Amino acid sequence: MADKKDQTEKPASKVDNTPKVTGVGGIFFYSDNPKETQKWYAENLGIETNNWGSSSFDSRDVDNPDIVNSLQWKAFKKGDEYFSPSKKEFMINYQVQNIEGLVKKLEQNGVTILDSIEAFDYGKFVHILDKEGNKIELWEPI
Repeated sequence: MADKKDQTEKPASKVDNTPKVTGVGGIFFYSDNPKETQKWYAENLGIETNNWGSSSFDSRDVDNPDIVNSLQWKAFKKGDEYFSPSKKEFMINYQVQNIEGLVKKLEQNGVTILDSIEAFDYGKFVHILDKEGNKIELWEPI
């Protein structure tokens, strides 16, 4: 019979590089007046925004506590072209792993890829459309 310590230890983690969504990276929506919307959220819900008009909600990765995840929140001016070609009032950013592999998988599945993967200091991005025409932003942190 194994002792109690052996029963509670987790097996060594394997590196999972499966192309997939790993979380929500951002929630973006249209507003008639983003500055007033930001002010309302700050005064009533304590959501302070930075110089770019967004707020960052940080959390730790359960399996890798040294990794900090960040969920972005931002109100965009109604009619801003960033959500185009979608006509919806919102856009969700999903955090992913293996963005290149995911884009290949999506292409094989006939998903509309709107642009090429772009890399910045804070991650890689690409935009797709779901089957109802909602623009989705995929983000792989660096």
